[in-house]
Amino acid sequence: MAKSKSIYICSECGQEYPKWNGRCNACGAWNTLEETIVQKSSSGTVRPAGTLSLNSINSMSFRDEPRYPTGMKELDRVLGGGLVKGSLVLLGGDPGIGKSTLLLQICNSLAKDKKVLYISGEESERQIKLRADRLGVNADGLYISACTDCDTIIAGVKENRPDVVIIDSIQTMKIEEIQSVPGSLVQVRECTSAFMQMAKSLDISVFLVGHVNKDGGIAGPKVLEHIVDTVLYFEGDKQLSYRILRSAKNRFGSTNEIGVFEMQDKGLVQVENPSAMLLSGRPAGVSGITVLCTMEGTRPILAEVQALVSKTGSAAPRRVSAGVDYSRLCVLLAVLEKRTGYIFGAHDVYINIIGGLRIDEPASDLAVTLALYSGLCDKPIGEDVAVFGEVGLGGEIRAVSHIRERVREAARMGFEKCIVPKSSLKSLDKSENYGISIYGAANLKQAFKVIEMLGKNE
Repeated sequence: MAKSKSIYICSECGQEYPKWNGRCNACGAWNTLEETIVQKSSSGTVRPAGTLSLNSINSMSFRDEPRYPTGMKELDRVLGGGLVKGSLVLLGGDPGIGKSTLLLQICNSLAKDKKVLYISGEESERQIKLRADRLGVNADGLYISACTDCDTIIAGVKENRPDVVIIDSIQTMKIEEIQSVPGSLVQVRECTSAFMQMAKSLDISVFLVGHVNKDGGIAGPKVLEHIVDTVLYFEGDKQLSYRILRSAKNRFGSTNEIGVFEMQDKGLVQVENPSAMLLSGRPAGVSGITVLCTMEGTRPILAEVQALVSKTGSAAPRRVSAGVDYSRLCVLLAVLEKRTGYIFGAHDVYINIIGGLRIDEPASDLAVTLALYSGLCDKPIGEDVAVFGEVGLGGEIRAVSHIRERVREAARMGFEKCIVPKSSLKSLDKSENYGISIYGAANLKQAFKVIEMLGKNE
């Protein structure tokens, strides 16, 4: 007979305690310990120790992991080449961003030659069918079920042996032996561990849909992300049609790749040329606008950086950034004031990356600073100019990687001029004709002079 046991779990970090405390010693949060009732076996038996199997690394032959193409090249790119057999993938994102739509769409391709099981704990089977008809999903190998019991799902998977299982969502799943509501830290963690064991033991690929909390992270303890093989985030503004799929963890590929999609009436459509999408509708002859060539994994992407600098009567001018780290914006403003003499203390500053793209790499510094300079001086930068480079605290422009790929992408998109770090010029192959004029700048003052020279030439 099983005995119940009461424990307290921190809702922030998942740390367990035998009794209630006002403060979690692990993460330091206050009033986050929640009581949870778990079942403990009373048999008192001790498991016999197993035999540890040892294999020499040199005796093991290397082979590529079997991968399933999902039918969407953008998703395959983020996964590292396709869905790995026996992997557990966690897909997170804001409500209504398109997580269920994306997974149901790839079912149409996967189910043509594989057996796919779609399990929903949030929708009825009729609702799934209606959405599948709207998306044009009608593959014979797709099976659907509405269930929230973890043990029942695992038993059904063992009996039917599908190739791919989709759980939508992990926050609705529960294990009856755990006396807590679905979505609690214990339920989410234990259900994820059970699905991981199922995926590895049966060699079945599993997708888990995860809700996102108010801080933008997947709801549940961080240990949830440590359990799974791959963590994907679906990003984007629901008011806009474009969505970006980004990998935060991937045991089978790079975490730098992104996939770009557009939400249309009949579902998500892949955007194979993100640069053209992000630059569409770019205004002409407007100050405060530059074009950045950034790298997302192995893919160069051109993005539009906009800066609005306006006078303010407030003693504390506003600093607002969208798509650029706020702290990095403050650093670049300080560098501009100290090293170049351009004062922003009496101005409100707004920075935006068009299309909902978020830029984290240092190579975006030069584009942001030039946009700020253009916005402050009200001097438009040429429409055919692309820039990239890292800005140091001394005002110097430092070298960045993948300069050749960035320059080629700018030339491919029709740009005629490119401002790059002067120290990066040695990385360019002088025998190659890039089809674009390249200007090197060692510091911000030199970059401003290049902008003024190009403006006079026009």
